[in-house]
Amino acid sequence: MSNKRLYVGNLPFDATTEDVRTAFEAYGTVHDVSLVTDRDTGRARGFGFVEMDLQSASAAIEGLNNKDFGGRDLNVNEARERTSGGGRNSRYGGDS
Repeated sequence: MSNKRLYVGNLPFDATTEDVRTAFEAYGTVHDVSLVTDRDTGRARGFGFVEMDLQSASAAIEGLNNKDFGGRDLNVNEARERTSGGGRNSRYGGDS
């Protein structure tokens, strides 16, 4: 079965991988959770990625997008591949 990588934005800065995993496991098996941190400070950047099977990922998008998580409304959608060019908006993720 194929997996889908989801972009998860607007995360609280104190969210842990376990917090995110628990929220997404309500919709199916979570294969991986990766929260992005600033390479210089090590502080959370407020977004990350979750990998799930296709059906579970669709359910998670439907169930968690724009829903409150730790006082913030999540932005959950299918992650897009990086594009070359290295510009600020050329990362995986949601809307630029």
